[in-house]
Amino acid sequence: MAFVAAVQTAQVAHADQLDDKILREMQKQRIPGLSLAVVQNGKIVREQGYGFANLEHQVKVTPATIFQSGSVGKQFTAALILLLEQDGKLSLNDPISKHLSNTPEIWSGITIRHLLTHTSGLDDPYKNLDFRKDYTDQEWIDLEGKIPMLFQPGEKWLYSNMGYHLLGFICNKVGGKFYGDQLRERIFQPLGMESRIINERDIIMHRAAGYDLVKQEWKNQEWTSPSLNSTADGSLYLTARDLAKWDIALYKDFPLTKQQKEASWTEVKLKDGSQAPYGYGWFLSAINGHKNIEHGGAWQGFTTQINRFVDDKLSVIVLTNRSGSNPKKIADMVAAEYVAALKIEPAKAIQDQHPATTKKLSDMLTAIINGSISENLFTEKFVKARFSERMKALSAEFQRHGAFEKMELLEAKQAQTQQLSYRIRFKGEIFLMSVELDQDGKIDLLRFRVE
Repeated sequence: MAFVAAVQTAQVAHADQLDDKILREMQKQRIPGLSLAVVQNGKIVREQGYGFANLEHQVKVTPATIFQSGSVGKQFTAALILLLEQDGKLSLNDPISKHLSNTPEIWSGITIRHLLTHTSGLDDPYKNLDFRKDYTDQEWIDLEGKIPMLFQPGEKWLYSNMGYHLLGFICNKVGGKFYGDQLRERIFQPLGMESRIINERDIIMHRAAGYDLVKQEWKNQEWTSPSLNSTADGSLYLTARDLAKWDIALYKDFPLTKQQKEASWTEVKLKDGSQAPYGYGWFLSAINGHKNIEHGGAWQGFTTQINRFVDDKLSVIVLTNRSGSNPKKIADMVAAEYVAALKIEPAKAIQDQHPATTKKLSDMLTAIINGSISENLFTEKFVKARFSERMKALSAEFQRHGAFEKMELLEAKQAQTQQLSYRIRFKGEIFLMSVELDQDGKIDLLRFRVE
């Protein structure tokens, strides 16, 4: 089945210009199905399904279609931790060893707060993980305890799914039951949400299929064991409507208090006094000076995004059933349709005063695309953080967009590190690249996002 035909035959009943833009972007990104919800001033003002929830059976996406959350689910784990703190069953300053048995000695300085904010220093265990094996909580801890820490707790910020695995185990222990049951009782049911932990055995109405695009051919999501699909780093079934109900509740004082929400949306402070743009289960960013409390997710053939422009009383939720897609780009585009000031204008290129560095980074990018990148270009800290997996993923992503055409310097700063931003043009897509070089000229930070 041709993908273009699939999208075209699933046109919405009352298409408008925004629908047309979404469908064009879905076609560009090759997204089978998408669910959208827009909340403005406390009300759901747009709720729409696009494309197919299931390609094999040609089932269209509707507002009732259930997607997997990916890491958007972390905000619910964080909320449950705060509720358990409110109950007096834990403190965010507790060492995690107070609530988890047989933790390794190297974890002694890690607190619950470090896990919430991704400042624990924990790496993820995926190289040592059997995705088809079921693990008990203690077997998870034993496995993860063998992974070397990347830095001391509180020193730096590094996203860690492993940290949220441990938060789930803590919830299981101090809450006296499975964290998913606690979420259902304390958040989902009171708010009228249909959300639940992933369970592939149950009959679940309106469940979407997740897809990978492998060598231009559609494949179903890979199977993983039930225990890997029930961890607290983001293993939920939910609808866009569920997240809209959650968004509306976040403007009220249930289930979280004003103080709990303010803490959740405050940037974490590191030991050196600097800050990282993450709170408790939420990224903190801005578009044109407009605050955005947001998070994305990706797991098992699904990608998700929630943007909350709280000062504008506008939220946009986008759920897709294709791995590697960019729902944030669509969420940003939709937001600009409702609040013009949120429109993202492309940054203008500046005169390149660093041609040698730009040439070095261009060669680096070519090496990533070709799968021949050398660790010697990067700092030891960068290489420790899942270097091989990250480079393979980048290579596959860039190859998907055709030939690498050019780089344009957008910004250059010099502090303790050299900080550079570039526009990277491929035949089929444009990316923004952020780079930090240490005093020896080695790459200490490398980030990409679609413009």
